[in-house]
Amino acid sequence: MKHGKSFNHLGRDRGHRGALLKNLVKSIILKKRVFTTLAKAKAVRGKVERIVNMSKSDSTHIRRVVFSKLQDKEVVKELFNEVSGVVAGRNGGYTRIVKLGNRFGDNAQMCMIELVDFNDIYKRKSG
Repeated sequence: MKHGKSFNHLGRDRGHRGALLKNLVKSIILKKRVFTTLAKAKAVRGKVERIVNMSKSDSTHIRRVVFSKLQDKEVVKELFNEVSGVVAGRNGGYTRIVKLGNRFGDNAQMCMIELVDFNDIYKRKSG
């Protein structure tokens, strides 16, 4: 039975979907902002939130767990050195999805997914 097993397969089989989401997570951590379709952004949001939340407690074990999921030393280094320090005071909601309209070719809904604390436009000015 299929009860309670519903999520977006993104038109891909399991391995391809996992590789796609892993690469999106890596791009979001490295570039802080990625333009993609709304369906992919909604699918990757939970993965990014979990990875960033784990990075807040910096230990060897957590670094190894994150590396086992991302399999890229540069991304892990960026995550623990830069991103985790900025989001340390935040209890969740590390990503923001901004809808941008439809793509010209296939009319797919496009959006921008970004790490919240790295956007200079929306930062509050103290003073």
